[in-house]
Amino acid sequence: MRASLAGAALALMLVAAFLAGRYVTTPEAAAPAPLPPQTAAPAPLPPGPASLEPEESRTIAVFRAARDSVVAITTSARVVDPFTRRAGERPLGSGSGFLWDEAGHVVTNDHVISEASGATVQLADGRSLQARVVGRAPSHDLAVLRIAAEDLPGPLPRPEPGQGALEVGQSVLAIGNPFGLDWTLTTGIVSALDRDLPGDRGRTIRGLIQTDAAINPGNSGGPLLDARGRLVGVNTAIFSPSGASAGIGFAVPVSTVARVVPQLIETGRYSPPSLGLGFDARINAAVNRQGLAGALVLDVAPGSEAARKGIVPARVARGRLLPGDVVVALDGMAVTGLDDLLGLIDRRRPGESVTLTLSRNGRSREVTLELLAGR
Repeated sequence: MRASLAGAALALMLVAAFLAGRYVTTPEAAAPAPLPPQTAAPAPLPPGPASLEPEESRTIAVFRAARDSVVAITTSARVVDPFTRRAGERPLGSGSGFLWDEAGHVVTNDHVISEASGATVQLADGRSLQARVVGRAPSHDLAVLRIAAEDLPGPLPRPEPGQGALEVGQSVLAIGNPFGLDWTLTTGIVSALDRDLPGDRGRTIRGLIQTDAAINPGNSGGPLLDARGRLVGVNTAIFSPSGASAGIGFAVPVSTVARVVPQLIETGRYSPPSLGLGFDARINAAVNRQGLAGALVLDVAPGSEAARKGIVPARVARGRLLPGDVVVALDGMAVTGLDDLLGLIDRRRPGESVTLTLSRNGRSREVTLELLAGR
């Protein structure tokens, strides 16, 4: 009886050992060892892990297609030793970017290179190349660098601009180099649209995409893609007390990128359309604090369309500023300050007509003007 029980126990142990060896799986199985000579082949292995879900396969395909167009950017600042008077370069920071065209232009954030005297672009093949600044647009936190076109390893994939409006809940993917960890993919959704974020020098960056895809220091300047791999934005900032991702990241929308980047490449700066009117941010902020809502017109060019349509600027009399026309709306959208007006104009193009609602001495009227090319 004891022998039978011992035999049964041994059999159960052998079965358990067999099952354990048969069903243990690892994320990446090693190649099976060769069978010893003159032994019977083992029973066929069970099927491997289930095939990837369609969403996973698509995400992997998007990352593989876009990865080689994303670059890592490191910056340095020129410093002079106060004792030896010798100049040198010290590391300043890092960020991300992506190739814009075959001419070697690289799009990134302005804050990535704003204080730098030099920048190095690292390609996905491991090479590090010196880059020069082509143009900057601090008002939109965008900048363009350039590396030598002959250094590009042949035609590279570039994120194509997305078409149509984004929707809250739409899937997005961010690629960049957070904390120096190169070519990192994070995923999420569009959490909100048309967000505003305070920028440098008190200028608000408007119309941003909010996403819960993790965007950490170093992600700045990398592309935000939709589920098809199309460019929908440029990752720019996070909102976090700790400085690390807290599920609230922001990106400059592709509509702004497509408007600003070509101008930076062509002229080195971005000039939004103009109404042909003069304004001053400091004076306007002062009159807004005193209760006058809107954008105060300070100058009207003689002979201009605005002058012909009777727009009157403010004037100074006996040491006092006497308001003339104040812009309180553009195409029916309220203007409470100069920043509102500039933000609305920035979304238009030269040659478009806009309708201004003007207020003067308690009376309102509407005037239609054609937007001029910025200077």
